[in-house]
Amino acid sequence: MKIQAIKTRIFKPKEKLLPFITSRLPSIKEKTILVVTSGRLVKKIDENTKLEIIKRESDFVLPTKYVYLTIKDGQIMANAGVDESNANGQIIMLPKDSFKTTRLIRNYFKKKYKLKNFGVIITDSRCLPLRAGITGMAIGYAGFKGLKDYRRRLDIFGRPFKYSRVDIADSLATAAVLCMGEGDEKQPIAIITSAPVEYSNRINKNELKINIKEDMYGPIFKILRK
Repeated sequence: MKIQAIKTRIFKPKEKLLPFITSRLPSIKEKTILVVTSGRLVKKIDENTKLEIIKRESDFVLPTKYVYLTIKDGQIMANAGVDESNANGQIIMLPKDSFKTTRLIRNYFKKKYKLKNFGVIITDSRCLPLRAGITGMAIGYAGFKGLKDYRRRLDIFGRPFKYSRVDIADSLATAAVLCMGEGDEKQPIAIITSAPVEYSNRINKNELKINIKEDMYGPIFKILRK
């Protein structure tokens, strides 16, 4: 697998995303995954209004020492994705519908370059429990299956897997974000080639979600909700 991060100029407020990407990618080859860091730029707001937005965007909000720990769209994230980094005095919010946005991006480039096997990922960053630093995550994706199921398969000694599934979408997002950077690299786009994925025109956007009652971290959330 190969990842190429693409350096760009600064994305301007109210600028159209597709022409911006096209200007840096004159062509896209078959069996490629396009990775984009994308969000909604909105005017800087005061802290009280920011908190109201975070609450409105979240299914669960818990204040912590540094940020508000939230659950949004089935994922744990800081501040429901509301971010002031690299925003030049504004704030960045997640797309209203990340999966719809990835489909639109995919359909545009698939048609433009006559592609059959082509995927798109929209990324954001997250922190993991008890681990320092941030990693990438896929807040939306299209064109490939995001989950690989090993259950009922055999391991190298013939023992059947009972629980193992691989989160393909977030794994790719993490690798891409590592190459794209989180600071002043100005690399909001990446191209992944030779990825070990199963391309598909249809995906289940809920395939990575898990019921909190079935989650191994479920007992922690049960305590927090009391």
